[in-house]
Amino acid sequence: MSNQPKITSKLFFNKVLSGTALGIIIGLMPNAVLGSILKYFPQTNFVILLSQTVVLFQLATPLLIGALIALQFKLNPMQTAVVAGACLVGSGVTMYNAELGVYLSAGTGDIINTMLTASIAIFLILLVADRFGAVNIILSPILIGAGSGLIGLYLLPYVKSFTTLIGDGINSFTTLQPILMSLLIACSFAILIISPISTVAIALAIQLNGVSAGSAAMGVAATTLVLVVHSLKVNKSGVTLAIALGAMKTMMPNLFRYPIILIPILFTASLSSLPVALFNVMGTASSAGFGLVGLVGPLASIDAGLNLLTAIVVWFIIPTLSALLSLLIFEKGLKLYKKEEAFAYLG
Repeated sequence: MSNQPKITSKLFFNKVLSGTALGIIIGLMPNAVLGSILKYFPQTNFVILLSQTVVLFQLATPLLIGALIALQFKLNPMQTAVVAGACLVGSGVTMYNAELGVYLSAGTGDIINTMLTASIAIFLILLVADRFGAVNIILSPILIGAGSGLIGLYLLPYVKSFTTLIGDGINSFTTLQPILMSLLIACSFAILIISPISTVAIALAIQLNGVSAGSAAMGVAATTLVLVVHSLKVNKSGVTLAIALGAMKTMMPNLFRYPIILIPILFTASLSSLPVALFNVMGTASSAGFGLVGLVGPLASIDAGLNLLTAIVVWFIIPTLSALLSLLIFEKGLKLYKKEEAFAYLG
């Protein structure tokens, strides 16, 4: 590691973001696509096992994030494994339950804490380099891997408190009048879906329901369609398809490098939120963070009483037209950004 080029704080942060974005899409995509579809199939042994498989694959998301962040820094195989292991621990995806006396796994863990744990592990690796010598294979996993994971576990409650604080702020919008409430919640989730914070975790933590949940899901849907519309002629078709299927967080590096992309996103989320209040589009805490992924948002609103035609108009036609309008106004008209730069995949 002595020949490792000098890494600035900005470059370090961008590498962490890029690895995280790719890890999220790989970890979440199988369950995001198949999880919602498989529930409509007869629940045979094969379908049940396949459903369990994609959930188990999703549980490995922190491990994938850690490995892919390490690759961004061109670490060797052992160092990559050390970072990945630390992230698995620090993410909190698996925790010990003292009452049951077992380890329980759920979700993807805390993405922000996963990034922090990876950063700590990589910093220690770059600091220590090859100073462990012949005992490197013994000391690196123990001191850097387990040590970083332990630090991550100490940080986890504080990071979760930060996430809960954001959730409480969003939940306070429910006390406002319906149209303003829908707009603010939709805009909040439109931003969160391309940030390191999990929209699903926020929605479940504050137990959004009814129109509040519908607004949150619409915010996620609005961001999806803005990214798809702007990505169509900019990125490879596979990137655009991945975004459409639920990989909005792959654009996290773009958000931090070009925060101007929030303007078309918030514009689209604002317009798309209006029919949520007008047509009483509802959802559940489980559907609020998904938006169009697996059609979870639209199906939840239909289950709550929205008719199919209205659902198509509300979930697809209005947000798509709003996204196209945002492109015409802000990119073509006002020239606030060039989509070839601001929306080019940076992973």
